[in-house]
Amino acid sequence: MANDTQVYWLTQDSFDRLTAEKEALIANRPVIAAEINERREEGDLKENAGYHAAREQQGQEEARIRQLDDLLATAQVGETPTETGVALVGSVVRAYYNGDEDTKETFLVGTRGEGSGKDDLEIYSPESPLGKAILGAKISGPREHTAPNGTTVSVTIVTAEPYQS
Repeated sequence: MANDTQVYWLTQDSFDRLTAEKEALIANRPVIAAEINERREEGDLKENAGYHAAREQQGQEEARIRQLDDLLATAQVGETPTETGVALVGSVVRAYYNGDEDTKETFLVGTRGEGSGKDDLEIYSPESPLGKAILGAKISGPREHTAPNGTTVSVTIVTAEPYQS
């Protein structure tokens, strides 16, 4: 039987931050419930925008709690790498594609949720075709991988540095 569970790679800091977010959302449940009850008492629910807004917020927060539950339950926690010059989970990599240095891109090898959201880094999973191709690669010649559309892509790493949140 195949295991289809996605493993999420997180640093300890990211795991702790996401756990704290989940706990804060859970702690906010009584506040949202009280808001819904208060708005319900205002009368006609069909035209009660405050009631509907509170219900919408409750739905969004419950969905986020479920998302965090799933992510944290399957997280593999590791330390942010300290090594530079090697593409590892938790590394910020600068690379270019198919020998064209004008296509340089900077990205994080990790899992969405790994980055703090304060930067605009694209995040590539170590399980993605690109992630698998470069994981463990040092700054050197190109590596090839097959893109989801079936084309072969060459990627050359220019720099690889530990992620700093």
